[in-house]
Amino acid sequence: MSGAHAHALHFHGHSPVHRMAAHVKIAALFGFVAAVVVTPTQAIWAFGLHAAVLYVAVGMARLPAGFFFRRLSIEIPFVIFALAMPFVATGPRIEVGPWALSIAGLWGAWNVVAKATLCVGASVVLSATTEIPDILAGFDRLRAPRLLTAIAGFMVRYVEVVVGEVSRVRTAIAARLGDRRRLGEAASLATVSGTMFVRSYERGERIHQAMLARGYDGTMPVISTTPVPARWPPVAIWLAAAWMVTAVAVVVT
Repeated sequence: MSGAHAHALHFHGHSPVHRMAAHVKIAALFGFVAAVVVTPTQAIWAFGLHAAVLYVAVGMARLPAGFFFRRLSIEIPFVIFALAMPFVATGPRIEVGPWALSIAGLWGAWNVVAKATLCVGASVVLSATTEIPDILAGFDRLRAPRLLTAIAGFMVRYVEVVVGEVSRVRTAIAARLGDRRRLGEAASLATVSGTMFVRSYERGERIHQAMLARGYDGTMPVISTTPVPARWPPVAIWLAAAWMVTAVAVVVT
């Protein structure tokens, strides 16, 4: 835990958004997400303006479209859930081809897709322009509970260890059982998932004992890849404030 390392969501760059303070970006993200969440479902024009604000942020961060949309695919489960809502919701229905879709379900699907896309997109901008240590340091500067930031730091660090363990198990299964279909591979992985859970738990115990032996007192040192200047340029504060104020103004309007 002593060193910083890049994570899969980060996009190396030198844009104004990359150079902005992590705690300023976090505050802007929470303000934007709060504004999107409270936006009335039927105010389609408001979602359009929110999307324009997000588009400006992506452009200022100089994120490639392919990179952004690949990271945005994490919301696919929400989209699948939303697509089912017009078929299962109750209330008045409207005929769309051979289907009778619930009007309330259609609005609900729109609400889920629009808000999830905007919120996940804003989160992608934060994660793509800020290293994990800087995000954790930003939460510390915002006076977030140190226990939560410590848990988040461990999760980010050791999720890669667990993913590596799964990769080694898949390689061992392929070496012993040959090429198998996805369903057969999933069944094999399910049989060893309990063993992997126990091994992960035991690894966590060993790491905790090693930390105690090195003087761990319940708080993690703040590690940041970006030096914190005495005073951030006013343009960074104004950019983040403009992002939040625009989103809030849209909601109020």
